[in-house]
Amino acid sequence: MYIEPFHLKELPFRLSPDPQFLFLSKQHARAKAYMESTIWFADGFVVITGEIGAGKTTLIESFLRDVPQDVVVAQINQTQVSAVDFLQSLLAQFGFSPFKMKKSELLVTLNNFLIEQYAAGRRVLLIVDEAQNLSQRVLEEIRMLSGVETTKEKVLRIILAGQPELNAKLDAPELVQLNQRVRLRFHLSALSADETAEYIRHRLAIAGGADRQIFAPDTFAEIHRYSGGVPRLINTLCDTAMMAAYSDDRDHVTAADIASAVGELQWVEFAARPGGMATTTSIRQRVRHDVAMPPLARLQVLDGSHTQQEIPLRPGRIIIGRTPDNDVQIDSRFISRHHCQISTTHQACIIEDLNSTNGLYVRSLRVHRHYLRDGDVVLIGKHELIYLDERMPHARANLNDTLPGIPSLGHDDDTLAGEDLPLEIPTVSPRTQ
Repeated sequence: MYIEPFHLKELPFRLSPDPQFLFLSKQHARAKAYMESTIWFADGFVVITGEIGAGKTTLIESFLRDVPQDVVVAQINQTQVSAVDFLQSLLAQFGFSPFKMKKSELLVTLNNFLIEQYAAGRRVLLIVDEAQNLSQRVLEEIRMLSGVETTKEKVLRIILAGQPELNAKLDAPELVQLNQRVRLRFHLSALSADETAEYIRHRLAIAGGADRQIFAPDTFAEIHRYSGGVPRLINTLCDTAMMAAYSDDRDHVTAADIASAVGELQWVEFAARPGGMATTTSIRQRVRHDVAMPPLARLQVLDGSHTQQEIPLRPGRIIIGRTPDNDVQIDSRFISRHHCQISTTHQACIIEDLNSTNGLYVRSLRVHRHYLRDGDVVLIGKHELIYLDERMPHARANLNDTLPGIPSLGHDDDTLAGEDLPLEIPTVSPRTQ
């Protein structure tokens, strides 16, 4: 193998989802931040989609390495199952032996477990990978599980990850109630040409390549042309090219090696592949449509008396923080890496603290979750956020502000009468797993 001739410690382009090799492009870092937000907020699903090989599973593995110890995690990867099989798999993840239980027993056991974990101060997170394979009945079971709640919050946090067809499945009329619970969707698109070069150098450095130039500068554009910036395809092409260089007794990869690898793999340019660019095109069209929508509100970021930037707020969520992977970056040591998020709907805008060090302050009081009103000034570190609502005044007057520092305790707007009723927290000691 080529490890020794290239002076590496391990293979740099394996296809297994090793979190050690995760390359946090701006979009991957943002997706991870959205996943991290599920730890602090249990108010709906987070859906992460991406093409085959976009790095979803690697991102999940990296996220799981950083999950706090008080979070109980169930990770399900086998998704071509019935509703009963899914519930059994979920309980098995939590340490039960549920395979002889009837469905009613499965649901009671699961509900009791969730409430016991909440009473013990533990949070429960469900991650479903390859979620595009879930049947409509299984997705409906997940929706019902998401309704288990106390008088203050949902008990089960959920991340669904899958290929782009997951979005189409969630948008089906039959799943309208589930779709209403999705608070955030994010699509992992392919890497740009520059990111592709950074990705290759990153993996080589992790594998022991340090700062050595193993791939010639003129190889990166060719790799991007044939891989389309899809991480798994980049890995396959780079690994094959390194084998070609090794066969010719070279310790570096040339453009000729890339051409040889492309021929061996029998690849065509990525843009010429059937449907190769369809998803990217549809995403760009969606973004243009959203940007064309008139903003519902605006957010001015002030440093002292100077306005640094003004952000239009449209339906969706934005994350504000110190690092470049945020939607809004405020470069200040008083701002946390991911400090807060703003959720915008046609009815309201809500700002929520993401467990930041210095918090959020409105009218000199620290708040965790706050319904924004026209003219509100939010202190974030040494900066001020001024909220300007562009809705009609009579629409704004109907909003009820959250008590400072107290999260909203009501049901979600999409809760139907007779469904998702609050469950009492038992006073008995929780069962030790």
